[in-house]
Amino acid sequence: MTELIFGLLSLPVYLLMLWPLVVASRRVLGVRIGVVRALLGAAAGWAVAVHIMVLLFPAAEASPSLFVGLVIPIAGCAFLTTLMFLFLAEMALPSGGGLGVLGQVRSLRARLARTRRYWQVSRIAMRHGIGPYFTGRRTDGDRARHAVLARSLRRALEDGGVTFVKLGQVLSTRPDLLPPVFIDELSRLQDHVRPADPEAVERELARALGRPVTEAFAEFEKTPMATASIAQVYRARLHTGEDVVVKVRKPGVDKIVERDLDILHRMAAMLDRKAKWARSIGVVDLAEGFAAALTEELDFRVEARNIAAVSAANTDEAVLLPTVFAELSSERVLVMGQLRGTPIRSAVAEVDAARRGGLAKTLLDCVLRQVLLHGVFHADPHPGNILLLADGRLGLLDFGSVGRLDATLRSGLQEMLAAIARGDPVALRDGLLEIVDRPDQIDEHRLERALGSLVSRHMAEGQALQIEMFSDLFRIVADFRLAIPPAIASVFRAFATIEGTLTLLSPSFNMMTESRAFAGTLIGERMRPTSVRQTVTEELVSVLPILRRIPRRVDRVTAALEQGRLSINVRLFADERDRHVLTGMLHEMLLAMTGMAAGVMAVLLLASDGGPKITPAVTLNQLFGYNLLAISALLGLRLLFVVFRAQRQRVLAADQPDG
Repeated sequence: MTELIFGLLSLPVYLLMLWPLVVASRRVLGVRIGVVRALLGAAAGWAVAVHIMVLLFPAAEASPSLFVGLVIPIAGCAFLTTLMFLFLAEMALPSGGGLGVLGQVRSLRARLARTRRYWQVSRIAMRHGIGPYFTGRRTDGDRARHAVLARSLRRALEDGGVTFVKLGQVLSTRPDLLPPVFIDELSRLQDHVRPADPEAVERELARALGRPVTEAFAEFEKTPMATASIAQVYRARLHTGEDVVVKVRKPGVDKIVERDLDILHRMAAMLDRKAKWARSIGVVDLAEGFAAALTEELDFRVEARNIAAVSAANTDEAVLLPTVFAELSSERVLVMGQLRGTPIRSAVAEVDAARRGGLAKTLLDCVLRQVLLHGVFHADPHPGNILLLADGRLGLLDFGSVGRLDATLRSGLQEMLAAIARGDPVALRDGLLEIVDRPDQIDEHRLERALGSLVSRHMAEGQALQIEMFSDLFRIVADFRLAIPPAIASVFRAFATIEGTLTLLSPSFNMMTESRAFAGTLIGERMRPTSVRQTVTEELVSVLPILRRIPRRVDRVTAALEQGRLSINVRLFADERDRHVLTGMLHEMLLAMTGMAAGVMAVLLLASDGGPKITPAVTLNQLFGYNLLAISALLGLRLLFVVFRAQRQRVLAADQPDG
């Protein structure tokens, strides 16, 4: 009983001994460490330190003076052991994840599912022979392998499921990133999906509506009229009599996509580290852009807002968009007014050739106005999303993918299109540089010559423009390492998609020639007196405040020049980030130099036999050497932890998307 009481009384004393190590370790390592983990590390540190000192210096138990002299090395050994424990624990199970013990247990099932899916994807890649490209052991230099690799990639993406099929479909619209053979092969990817379980879909619909399906709709057809990888579409009728279509997200598809996107991010980060070809096409940015677009596609509220935005920008009465019933729509369900018509692919055979050309021109003008004038456009105008309505108008469907352009990008595209219409390589260069992300170094003169060669090859007098001009333009973009932002990539994707739709409508329709004519019309509209007057007025309004300030600023500069007070201030490291980087480097160098000096001095003192004897085996010099050795080890471990933490932060930054 007495021993128990003394044990309980010694517990606070023991905790007081542990707490300095907890505080010091948190301070030195520079990260927030959990109390339980820090206490375990401190307990391990004291236990190991005392045990080592007793083994090395058994006389310390009988010599209080020697024990006092060993306080610093004992504490240093305890501190060093604590840091090593926390360092290894941080490597095995990083802290700061916000999960805790219960969260880790709950997430174990998700981790196992992700691991199984990761190995499944890896096996698919290996089975189709594309595994070596993921490890960087092969590159894109062997052109003879392109056709075989493209076919294997398509088959692997098909076997991968919904997320990877959609990734392949997006890649098929990026001729600026992939060679033509990959574009042709990936364009064959289609969603081969079976309808989901009707009872599961009905339960999903009832949960999204907050009431039974029979209460929300007067009639509801249980057989889907269309099935895609993410959603199914049904016909229905409201109690008010309107015919509608109901788009329902498939049960569980959000979890599948979330798991696959996590794997996709990790694969992209691995490829970026190991494969030169992946870094050259910006695989991490590509994966982040794809993930953002696919995540938006899962949320039907985004599609409802897209319909509203495109409808507000659509001024062409010959093109009709569906109406959204917001009170019945949610994240998982979208209810829209039904457009009565026939898909273009089925209706084209019943339309005469003269009318086909008119429909094609109407569709192209509608998309060009959306892109160039309004900045909000349908990014996936394939034949399945275009209807020929009963009254002869066109209807647009499926607004899950909508592009948005700011004024600067619209201006650059307008300048490019106008330059193509005039055959002006200088203006084409300026417009191109306005819409791309420029590298640090670029030879604009050589770029102008390359674009001049493009103009002379495709825009000779009397020569009809062909869509192949875009392939050559993308080749120039890739050669000069000009990064196309996602918004512009969605424009090119829309143009590539609509080109196939226009060809289906009217095989003789020349998209480039009609776009050139549209650019001429746009330039003509800008040159009208009313347009010129409006443009001049807007520019004057924007520069008038600057013009009003110029005389006062010129007067101040002139006065300072006359009085000899004119000077130029240049501040080095004015940016806080630059100062932070420099300060961090200096601190690390100082720590390294201090640790090296302490280590050298420790070795010299430990090798010395001089100095007064504290014990028959230990001199005062050696005692100081042990202290310096502990300090040197602590500083070295601190530097190791800084390096490890910086590397971990870079990996996390590569694994996670912006925003």
